[in-house]
This record gives sequence, C-alpha cells and structure tokens, in this order.
Amino acid sequence: MALGTMILRKMASNKWLQLNLWFGLTLCVALFSSMPLYSDAILQRTLQRELQLVQGESSAYPGYVRIRTTVSSTKMDDKTIQAIGRADRFVRTIPERTGLPAQAFYEQRFTPKLKVYGADASEQEKKTQKTAGAFASLSGLEQRVRIVEGRLPADRQDGAFEALVTERFLNSVKRSLGEELIAEAPDKTPLRVVPVGLVATSADADPYLPYLTEQAENSLLLPFETFEREFTAGGKVRVAELEWRYALDYAQLSIGGIDRFLEAATDIKRYFRGRLGAEEVNVPATATVASYAGKQARLDVTMLSLYSPVMLMLAFYLYMAANLVIGRQKTEIAVLRSRGASRAQIMAAYAAENMLLGAAALAVGPFVGVGFTKLLGASGGFLEFVQRSALEVSLTSGSYRIAALAVGGAILLVLFPAFLATRVDIVAHKQRSARQPRMSFWHKTGIDLVLIALAGYLLYNFGKRQEDLKRLALDQDALQIDPLLFLMPAMFALGGGLLLLRVYPWLLHLLYRAGRRWWPPSLYHTLVQISRSSGQYLTIQVFLIMTVSTGLFSANAARTINDNMESKIRYAAGADIALTTRWANDAPPPAMAGAEPGPEAAASSGTDRRVQYTEPPFEPFADLEGAASAAKVFRSDKARFAAGKTSGKTTLMGIETKSFGETAWMKDGLLEHPINSYLNLIAPNPKAVLISRSLADKAKAKPGDAIRLSWDGLDQAAFTVYGIVDYWPSWSPLQSGEPGKEELPYLVVGHLSAIQNRLAVEPYEVWLKLADGAASQDIYDELAAQKLSISGLTDANRQLAVSNNDPFRLAINGVMTLGFVISMLICFFGFLLFWLLTLSGRTLQYGVLGAMGIPFRQIILMLVSEQLLTSGAAAVIGVLIGGWSSELFVPMFEMSFATTAQVPPFTVVYRLADYLQLYSLVGITLAVGLLVLGWRLSRIRIAQALKLGEE
Repeated sequence: MALGTMILRKMASNKWLQLNLWFGLTLCVALFSSMPLYSDAILQRTLQRELQLVQGESSAYPGYVRIRTTVSSTKMDDKTIQAIGRADRFVRTIPERTGLPAQAFYEQRFTPKLKVYGADASEQEKKTQKTAGAFASLSGLEQRVRIVEGRLPADRQDGAFEALVTERFLNSVKRSLGEELIAEAPDKTPLRVVPVGLVATSADADPYLPYLTEQAENSLLLPFETFEREFTAGGKVRVAELEWRYALDYAQLSIGGIDRFLEAATDIKRYFRGRLGAEEVNVPATATVASYAGKQARLDVTMLSLYSPVMLMLAFYLYMAANLVIGRQKTEIAVLRSRGASRAQIMAAYAAENMLLGAAALAVGPFVGVGFTKLLGASGGFLEFVQRSALEVSLTSGSYRIAALAVGGAILLVLFPAFLATRVDIVAHKQRSARQPRMSFWHKTGIDLVLIALAGYLLYNFGKRQEDLKRLALDQDALQIDPLLFLMPAMFALGGGLLLLRVYPWLLHLLYRAGRRWWPPSLYHTLVQISRSSGQYLTIQVFLIMTVSTGLFSANAARTINDNMESKIRYAAGADIALTTRWANDAPPPAMAGAEPGPEAAASSGTDRRVQYTEPPFEPFADLEGAASAAKVFRSDKARFAAGKTSGKTTLMGIETKSFGETAWMKDGLLEHPINSYLNLIAPNPKAVLISRSLADKAKAKPGDAIRLSWDGLDQAAFTVYGIVDYWPSWSPLQSGEPGKEELPYLVVGHLSAIQNRLAVEPYEVWLKLADGAASQDIYDELAAQKLSISGLTDANRQLAVSNNDPFRLAINGVMTLGFVISMLICFFGFLLFWLLTLSGRTLQYGVLGAMGIPFRQIILMLVSEQLLTSGAAAVIGVLIGGWSSELFVPMFEMSFATTAQVPPFTVVYRLADYLQLYSLVGITLAVGLLVLGWRLSRIRIAQALKLGEE
C-alpha cells in the first residue's frame, strides 16, 4: 500500500512528463493495433467489390454453387440409392463447410430422356413422333414456378403421373392440358402422364436462385416427393442425373474465412469426382477468392515495413520521454541506492508505474487505432484524402493481442533509462553531474557508420537484383513492394543524421572561433553553449532529422508510385476512352461446323478477295456531350514497310492530326519535342509519316527518306519520313516474343485520309477525351441512349479506379500519410517537452542573466539563435538527407512494377507542393515552439530563480 501511494505521488509530481509518456504509449498501441485492423478491413472491402464484379462481368451470383452429376448405375439398386442419399447429406453440409449461410437452395432429379407421345396416338404417329422428355423433380416446386394455365400436380390412384410442362413441350406432342401422354421407358414399359399445368419462369420466386424453365423445356416436372417415391426409391425408371444449387451469402465471407471457403470448394470437387458418374462443379467465386489467399500475410509485412520509420520515431520519443523523467529523478534514485534500496526494488517500482501507464494506453489505444484505420481508408495519395466509403472496422482479439505485445515492448524500452540510473549511487551521480558531457552512445559505438554501411550494402544488392531482372526479362506482379525499400531509407536517414551531427559541433566551434571578437552576446552565448554541450541536443535533432527526411522520402516515393502507375495505364489506353464499333462489310458468314461450303464460297476460296467495309457515321461520337474531343485512330499490326533495302512488319497508325492532338494522352518528356510539334510537322503533307526509333535504326532511315507501306496484298503506297519518335500513345517500344527470339516492334504514324485513299478503308478505333466534370458513366449512358454498336472498350479512368483501390497501393498512400502526420505530431510534442524541460533547468541561468542587466530582448535572441542553430539546423540536415535518400532509394521502386512492361519508363517524381507542405509543417512546429518557450521565459522572475538556485 505504501509503495502504491509513493508511485502515485511520484507520478502526480511529474504529471506532464507522465502524460507525454502515456501519449507515446497510446500512439504505439494505436499503430500496432491498426495494422491487422487495416489489412482485414481493406482486403474485406476489395474482396467484396471483386466478388460484385464477378456478378457484373459473368452474370453469375458470387455465392452461386452448382453441382451436377450423372448416375452411371443402370438400375436403382440399394447401393445406388444409398450413394444418392449420402450425396444429399453431403450437399446439405455445404453452408457449414464454407461458413456462409444459404440464401436459397434447391435440388433436381432427372431420368433419362424418354419417347413421349399421346395415349391415343396411332401407330403411324408413334413412329413419326420425335418428342423426347425426361421426368424431373424440383424441390420447393410450388414456390419456384409460375403456373400459366392449369394447376399443380397431385397424386392419382389410377397409376398415372400428373406433371407440369412448358407450352413448347406440349405443342411438340400436339396435345392439350388434361390429355394423357405416354412416356416410353427404356424397357418399353409405358408410363402414363397427364399434363395438368403449364409453367414458366417466375420473376418473383427467388431473386438469388431463380428456376429457369427454359433450361428444362422438355421435362415432365413432378413434385419432388413423388419423384423420390416412384423413381429414386421405386425404380420405375432409373435416375440419370442429380443437381443441387445453392445461393450462399457471399457478403458474410471474411478474409479469415478464405481458407475455409477454398477448402470447402476443393472438398466438394473431390467428393463428387467419379463417385456417382461424370460430375460438374461450378463455384464462380473460387478464382477471385483464391487470389486473396496469402495476400493478408503479404499486406501485413508491407504495412510493418511502411510503419518502420514511424515506429523508429516512436521509439525515440518514448526513450526521450522516459530519459527526461528519469533525468529529473536521478538524484532520488541515487539517494535510494545509497540508503540500501536494491536495484530490483527500484526497478519494480518503475515497472509498476509504467504498467499503469501501459494499461491506460491499452484501454484507449485500440480505439485510436480504429480512427487511424479509417483515416488510412480515406487516403488517396500522400497527404491527400478523398470521399470514399468508410472502412468497416471492428476490434478483434488479434488486435488486442498485438497491442498488448506492443505495450510490453514499449515498457521494456522506457525502463531501460531507469535500469541504467540504478547502477549509480549518490557519490557517483554527483561526480558525473560535475563532469563535462561525454560522447553520446550512438557516436561512441559508431552506429551511424554501421547504419550507412548497411544501407549502402542493401542498396547495392537491390541494384544488382534489378539488373538481373532486366537482363533476364523477368516479370513481376503489377505492384509488389519489398519491405526493405522502406527500411533502407530509415536506416540511411538515421545513420546520415547521426554522422552529420557528429561533425556539426566542430563546425559550430570553428564558427565560434572565427568570429568570437565580433559576435553579439546572444550569439556568442549560444555558440559556446551548443559547442560545449552538443550531446544534450542530440535527441531533438535526430527527431527533426528523421521527421523531415522520412517525410520527404515518403512524399517522393508515394508520388512516384502513383504517377508511374497512372502514366502506365493512361499511356497504354492512349486516351480517356478508346472504343471500337461494328462496321458493315461484305464478308461471307462463317460456315457451320460440318456443313459443306456453298458454290459461292467454293468459288472464292481460291482467291484472296478483300473484305469491303462501310464506314459508319462518326458524328454521333463527336457530338457526345460528355466528350471534350473525339479522334479516329486506325491501327494495323499486319502492315509491312519497305525503306531502302530493308523491309518487314510494322504497326501502322492512321490519325487526323488536329483531333488526335486534342484527344490523345502523352506524358511530358518522352519525346525530344512536344507531341503537338510532331503533329504540326506532318499536318501540311498527306504523305508525311513519323517512324519509330527502332525502325529508323534498322532501315538506316532519316527525315526526308521514302518509305513504302502496304498490308494484306495491297499495292504499296509511297510516303515520306518527316520525323522519328521514341514513344507514341498506346504503342510499346519494348521487345516482345519468346525468350531468345525477342523482336523490336516498329511503328509508322501517318494521315488517316491518305491511308484510306491510297491503301484501304478498314475499321478504326474512336478515342474520346472526357469533358471537364464528366464521368465515364456519362459516356456509357449516351452510347446506350443513341444505341451505338460498340464491340470493344478500354476505359483508362475505370482502370485507374481499380488500381487506386488495390490494397497494397492504398496501404502505401495511407500509411505514408498517417506516418508523416504522426511523426510531425510526436515531433511537436517531443520538441515542446524537450525545450520546456531544458528551459526549466536553466531558470537560474536566465534569472542571473536578467539580474546582470541583459535585456529581455537579448535573452529572447539567445533562445531564437539556439533554436536556429539546433532545431533549424536539424531541419536543414533533414532536407539534405531526405533528398539524398530519395535520389538513392526511390528509383528502387522500379522493381515494384512489371520490369519488362513499364511504359513509359520509370521516373522519379518530385512535386513542389509536397516540399511546401513539409516546410510549412516544420515551420509551424518551430514557430509554435518558440512562442511557447518565449511565453514561459517571460514568466521567469528573478526572485524565483534565486530561490531555486538556493535550493
């Protein structure tokens, strides 16, 4: 009880320091708990969206499960009946196996197809009748079909079956409802059937799993119980096929349930494989769900690496706060040690104190982590937020488990300064206090040099790996971020900062000696203070260096990744929207399989008759309200060129220069001159063309040379080379083909009108540029309203939306933004904490200076100059190291893209706005800190300072 009271009193006497320590512990808990929360939430959202796309693209409900199997047994013996019963029982366990509740379910049974004719049919009619139908059953028949005419079937006492049929089937047997039919069994046994109702698909029966009568038009539909009694168990006709269909609630599929779902899908296929006959198992969602297997583990690793700089900052903050707390209590610890207290007793007291703070952090931190997770979900780029549906986040036991581990590690970290302090008694403590500050632990052990060397070694290995990938033409996934790409810059920033801070005091000392006769008192005092005790500023300087450098690196890395992915998508598309239309032509219809060719086809088979196309009107596309411009772009990959003595295949692109320049997207810097300069160059001459650098090198062609073009047996047409380009919208200059047989592609760009007039008219693409404020859906709606026939479409904006919602890209943008904000936040609090404690420790010094007659303005200038030479210098060093780390490590992100398919080439992107945001945040931190410190300094009284000095 006494120990607890002492701990609480000690915490109360240092409440502001304890509050800062609790703040750091809470941030630590929030960060670690947000990692699993974010990975679960973002993967859950993207999984559900991709499952919804399955329904949109393949018209299959994502939770759809269909099992169909034949029954190979020729008779319904006990073994077959038992096998069907076991299959039924297995199917009913599917919802439990997948972990998804069933929204709808039905099963069907089918007999072999039987010959069906009227009971009153003549012998001649029986011979000519070709109608065949199978007895079928459907569970829940009453709720799943719509009775168009007649009634539902019932049991009869005369041995005949009442059945439901489709109108088409009834017309094929040339009978009406109520007229008896005969279904002839394989053993020639006649089975009497009376159709009592006409059925059709019910639109209101089941939105998840509708029963489509069109799929079973030739069926004699019986109640399920009747079929089971008479055929499955009774054996009047063998059961030939079985079918089960489920509509599972895919919205309940969680990331944690992926393995269970995939295992269940595998078990279903394994169970029915050859058990009853030939099986068919269709689970459309399997491929989409399987793509997420293992993705959470990779995302967790990526997030851990993304968080590593922030965690390093938090570790510094916690250590600094704990060190400041212990620093004010070192005398007390030394007195306790001198009076007989053991180190274990002192450490137990501090452990109990920090466990109270840890428990408080654990109570609040996970909820702050939920807020962090939602902030991550709203991030669209570095320090950019978009209107996006909020992530569905819920705290789990896993989050609390990780948070508890984070608290435990943080407590061990903050106990380390106390452990060091317990080694010293009161005598040793007074001796150390009187001595000059020693070299810091970081510089004494050479950790700065070790970190720089390690970062350089990893950078070298990454460079070698990238060269191997390019040399071997190995492809990677669209975006695979290596965790070391974020650890290396953090190590380099810390090592580089410590190295420069090792040299910085010597520079200050030289500056002091160079102008000590002329420096004003404020600057003189500051230079002496900093050069003699530079170690006490090391922590805050490292804080600022890490914040600024990692902030710059994060901004440049995020901007580079986003810009290159966007450029890759837009360049490949060529414009916002590229679509193809159906052109009328005189091509003969394709011959049916097995049909003999007609005389006209046979006559033309020996000749290469060209297909003649009729160009559809272009005005409907040019007049689209949602399009700012539209362009015709003809493209043929089968064209051939002849230049000098060189010939070969090439891609031929025909354009209209004005509309193409207004519509196409081209990244700046890819060409020697702006793209419009090349378009203006060829605009006056219809015979002018542009050729690719690869074609110019092969044919030794240069501007002014002639080049001849043709395709598909056309007569060659002469054109003139006016320019050479390295890139062109939608055209890739990279090698293609099998390994060892790669070929460089070639390109010729000419006037569409000249190509059509001198060669042939063939279908072209329509490229559209969206008007300001217009969306792709506006174009889709206009195309549908005008009933324009579209055969293909590429939408760059839709592809960008898919790319922006990639979990890994969201994590990069979100974590970099969140990490920088948190770094600035803890840097601000750490800055104030450090300088306020430093100021309070110098109360006597500033009081004496005031008593000596030094004006308050001079004291403020001392404080400002001290801030500029410590915190300001650290910010400048951070800018330098951030620039160096960006130059060294951001190019390594090229490996995150498909190395052999990155067009345009990977470029490092810097934006002035990012630098201005960073400088503004750092400047605000320093300005607010100076204002607070100045206000505190103005409240110091001489009497108070002398009283403290006496104590």
